[in-house]
Amino acid sequence: MAQRLALRRLLAVPTRALGTSAGRPSAFNVQDGGDFQERVVNSAKPVVVDFHAQWCGPCKILGPRLEKMVAKQEGKVVMAKVDIDDHTDLAIEYEVGAGP
Repeated sequence: MAQRLALRRLLAVPTRALGTSAGRPSAFNVQDGGDFQERVVNSAKPVVVDFHAQWCGPCKILGPRLEKMVAKQEGKVVMAKVDIDDHTDLAIEYEVGAGP
C-alpha cells in the first residue's frame, strides 16, 4: 500500500501554476501533515482548502472553478489541494466526509 501511494505521488501531475501578481502559484498540492501545518495553518494569507478525491465527480467539476476564483484574487488568497485518499489523516482530523 505504501509503495502504491509513493508511486502515485511520483507519477502525479503537479498542480498547474496559476498566475499571481508575485509570480507564485496560487494553488498547491499538500504533501503531508507538516506541509499542511506550515502552508495552510500557519499561512499569513487566507487559504481555501480543497479536500478532494480522484474518483469524486463533483470534485472534478468544483476544483477547477475554485482555482479560477482563487487566481482572480491575484495573490491575496491561496488554495491548498488535499487528496483525501493520500491524506486520510487530514480528512479525519478536519472531519471531511464523502457527502451527505
